Amino acid sequence: MTQARHSDVAGSEATGDGVLGVGVAGYGWMGEVHGRAFGRLRQHFPEAARTPRLVAVADPEPTRRDRAIGVYGFEAALADWRQLLVLDDVDVVSVCGPNFVHRDVAVAAAEAGKHVWVEKPAGRTLADTADIAAAVHAAGVQCAVGFNYRNVPAIELARDIVTSGELGAVEMARVHLLSDYAADPDGALSWRFDPEYAGTGVLGDLASHGLDLVRHVVGQRTGEITEVAADLATFITQRPRPLGSVSHYAKAAGGALGPVGNEDHVSALLRFESGARGFLESSRVAVGEQCTYGIEVRGERGALAWDFRRMAELRVCVGQGYQNAAWLTRFVSPAHGEFGAFQPGAGIPMGFEDLKVIEAERLVRSIVLGKPVGATIDDAVVAATLIEAIVESYQERRWTRL
Repeated sequence: MTQARHSDVAGSEATGDGVLGVGVAGYGWMGEVHGRAFGRLRQHFPEAARTPRLVAVADPEPTRRDRAIGVYGFEAALADWRQLLVLDDVDVVSVCGPNFVHRDVAVAAAEAGKHVWVEKPAGRTLADTADIAAAVHAAGVQCAVGFNYRNVPAIELARDIVTSGELGAVEMARVHLLSDYAADPDGALSWRFDPEYAGTGVLGDLASHGLDLVRHVVGQRTGEITEVAADLATFITQRPRPLGSVSHYAKAAGGALGPVGNEDHVSALLRFESGARGFLESSRVAVGEQCTYGIEVRGERGALAWDFRRMAELRVCVGQGYQNAAWLTRFVSPAHGEFGAFQPGAGIPMGFEDLKVIEAERLVRSIVLGKPVGATIDDAVVAATLIEAIVESYQERRWTRL
C-alpha cells in the first residue's frame, strides 16, 4: 500500500456534507481521466453542491499508484479494489479497469452503499450489465455510465432541434464510429480481443457509444429501436501474443500468433418504433480514421449532422424548402448545453476530457437530487440489449426484434 497524507484510511472520518469522497478502481488512462474530471469539477461548476475529495485509488501496478498520489493528489493508493470499498470516506467509486472487472467492482461498490461511475460498456455482456443495474437499484445508489458523447453541447442542440419538430418526422438516422487503433496486424493480442475478458469487440468498445448517441438524439421523436439486421466481420483473425500486460495500442511483432475472438467491424440496419430507419457502422481497424465519430439525422423537412472532430459545430439544413437547400454551420455558444462552463463564446473548441467533467457534474447532481441525471446504468442495459440483438441477427442471418 502506497500512502501520503492519509495515515489511517480505513479509520478516517466519514465524508461530511458538501464533500464527496472519491475512489477510483483502475488507474490507467481512463482512471486518470476520471481523476482529472473530479479535480476540475468545481473549476467549471463552482455552484456544485459537493466538492470532490480524492480519497483513494486501487490499482495492482505500483507505478500507477505512485502517480495517483504524486501527480494527481490522491490521499492513498491501494493494490486491491476490495480495499477501496471498506473506506467509510469513499462515497463514489469510478470503475475504470478492463471490462472483465466492471461487473464485480460495480456490484460490490453498490452493495457497499457507494455511488458508481462505470465506464462503458458497463459489463462484458447483457447479463453482466443487468447485474450491475440490479445491484444499483437494490442499494438505492446513483450510477453514471461513460456515454460521454451525449454530453457534447452541439449534440444537446441537435437533440433540441429534433425534439422540437423542426426537421419534421425523423426518416433516417445514421451513426458511425470509425477508428484505426487496432488496424496494425502486429498489434498485441491484448485482453480486448478475447471474449472472456472483453466480451464483444468493437460492439462494446465503440458501437455502444453510437447506439446511446442515436437514442439520445432522436429517441423522443422516434421511440426506441425495435428491430436490427446486422453483419459482423473480423478482418485480422490472428495477432501476436505479448509478453506481459499491454495496452491496446502496443505492438508485439514476432510473437507467437493467437486467435482474435471478437469482431473488428459492424454494420447494422435499425428500425425505430415510429417507423424511422437507422444505420450504424463501426470499425476498430479502419486505416486512415482516428476518432471519426458522428451522427446524421434526416427528417421530412430538413437534416442535421455532427462530427466529433469538429465538436463545437453543428451542420443544419432547415427552413429552405425541399430542393436545392443548402447546409449551414452553427457554432454552439454558452446558451447550448454546458458550453458556457468551459468557454466564454462561440467558436472556441472544447475537448474530450471536458465531456468527462460534464459527466462528473451530472453524477454529482444525481447524488444530490437522489434521481438520475445524464446517462445511467439503465441506458447501458438498453445498449447491451441492442448489442445482443445485433449479434443474434448476425448469427441467425435475419432481422431480430427486441
